[in-house]
Amino acid sequence: MRNYLFKTALFACAFLAFNASFAQSKLIKNLATGKHQTLVTYGTSLTAAEGGRAWVDSVNKALNRKYNGLLTTLNAAKSGMWSTWGVQHLEDSVIKKAPDAVLIEFAMNDAFSDYKTNVDVARLNLNYMIDRIKLYNPDCEVILQTMNIPLNEHGQTRPNILAYYQMYREVARARKLLLIDHYPHWKELLDKGKDAYMKAVPDGIHPGVEGSKQIIAPYIIKRLEDK
Repeated sequence: MRNYLFKTALFACAFLAFNASFAQSKLIKNLATGKHQTLVTYGTSLTAAEGGRAWVDSVNKALNRKYNGLLTTLNAAKSGMWSTWGVQHLEDSVIKKAPDAVLIEFAMNDAFSDYKTNVDVARLNLNYMIDRIKLYNPDCEVILQTMNIPLNEHGQTRPNILAYYQMYREVARARKLLLIDHYPHWKELLDKGKDAYMKAVPDGIHPGVEGSKQIIAPYIIKRLEDK
């Protein structure tokens, strides 16, 4: 038990140190100096569906209120898609939009067993997207996100979701990218009970509009603005 507690504490310290190691995002620095910025959000239905659109819109409105309307946010995510689709459609969906920053989340559907995309393939796809974006513009900021916890049948078809989230953390660390790790907040909510969690994530996988506005959007803004 003592060994378990030590390991838990060590993980918590490492997690906090990792998240504290990143300075304020380049996106925010540029907005603060009066430069117009284009942000592209890219990923699954967690970004494309109703709840996804809610957090994207909330982030866009909050930053434009603070930074004098200098941000254009384009949502290029698509429901049901995963990183292989992300690679295949990167040119039209992201590169042609000439972004200054790209926010990526594909782990939820990479973990979907029917898509047969193991963690190594998902890592290759993610690194390809980062490389291609940086080839287009070395100054383009790539930001990675882990998302919420799938439950019920959605969890059963994503038995290794935590391994995919860990891969995102490892890629962010290795490439010195900003990581917005939503998982701990959703785990904290789930620990309060499944009923509490399902109020925010009614179908067990997609956060609703209110959950997206109250949990996802504020944390994205906080991480972007952290100094």
